Amino acid sequence: MSPRRAALLVAAVLGAALVVLIAVRTPWTLLPAPPGGTTPVSADAGLPAEALRRAEALAADIRPASLAGLLLGLTVSALLGLTRLGSRLVTAVARPLGGRWVWQVLLGTVALVVIGRLATLPVSAYGEVVRHRYGLSTRSWPLWLRDVAVSTAIDAGLTALGLLVLVALARRAPGAWWAWAAAGAAGLVVAGSFLYPVVIEPAFNSFQPLPAGQLRSDLLELAEESGTPVDDVLVADASRRTTSLNAYVSGFGSTRRVVLYDTLLADVPDAEVESIVAHELGHVATDDVLTGTLLGALGAAGAVALLGWLLTWSPLLRRAGADSPGDPRVVPLVLLLVALGSLVGTPVQNLVSRHVEARADLHALDLTGDAAAFIEMQRRLAETNVSDPSPPAPWQWFFGSHPTAAQRIALAEDWLRLDDR
Repeated sequence: MSPRRAALLVAAVLGAALVVLIAVRTPWTLLPAPPGGTTPVSADAGLPAEALRRAEALAADIRPASLAGLLLGLTVSALLGLTRLGSRLVTAVARPLGGRWVWQVLLGTVALVVIGRLATLPVSAYGEVVRHRYGLSTRSWPLWLRDVAVSTAIDAGLTALGLLVLVALARRAPGAWWAWAAAGAAGLVVAGSFLYPVVIEPAFNSFQPLPAGQLRSDLLELAEESGTPVDDVLVADASRRTTSLNAYVSGFGSTRRVVLYDTLLADVPDAEVESIVAHELGHVATDDVLTGTLLGALGAAGAVALLGWLLTWSPLLRRAGADSPGDPRVVPLVLLLVALGSLVGTPVQNLVSRHVEARADLHALDLTGDAAAFIEMQRRLAETNVSDPSPPAPWQWFFGSHPTAAQRIALAEDWLRLDDR
């Protein structure tokens, strides 16, 4: 079998495995229908009229900008990846250092990532202005620029190292580079799941233990009852950047900890904080991080195998100004294909995510037994985060990673009706 056909076959097999894993591990049905049928999903989720007006106004301001940023980024990536502009840039930036292929890949990738970020920077700045206007962002502009610089540096550095390995493999093993690269991509996804809490999180937030008290004791006890004990309860200084309310569980095994945004500790009742944390503990109890890591590893490996097939298509390489997958001038094309793959995968990823999040909601209801606190927390989240409780169906289908506030409240009301039966 030719390397080209082998790459396509492996991509198909890994894609099929991914579909099977999604079908088996996604909780498609959570509750039986209560007597009389499921609770109708309210359009307003019981929010005050002023909260609805603000959410609709924010959506009208931010959604066009979000779409513009997405399309602008793809346009710039296509311009660099499907013309000779990208390949010439890759060659030019390495010329002062002798033009070796290693420098072409490293410096070319960094230049391309930075150009893409700069192209969308005005849209990002507008989005930050809007978030300030609605009281969602508390970042100073120097802090915003620092966050942009740090995230861009991390993205550029990791991408450059990944593409250096890919091109090096293509030069050393022209027929089988994609197989080695696919295995490496899967390994990086797994490693990233373990390293993110200790490498990436501290680059943006500082963490302090939650002081001893009733809330800390209750949260530690809640984790024990969930069967997912945690090592610590930490508070992140999120208020430096946002007024949003959030919490999450981070780490594995002995490093597992509950992390609360400090915004939660201002005026949110303890019962509602416990409801949020119980939801996050639900992800741990059902091994959502492990499943997500496995899905990501399969998806990454399959995508690299598909890339191995695409990069044997001579017309595509010629259009990008590259001779082969081992030519450093292939970097702009690879970045474009990765961006397109991410775009195609987004609605599938969000479909799975919405069902997984709903299961974590059900875990929170079962663990706390407090539907009233859960419903009030959902309304508080929607109002504080200025979230549209019922966004347009196409927007929710593509961008919605969580059920809407109205859907989450309807789930809680179904749970109550079944519990009372």
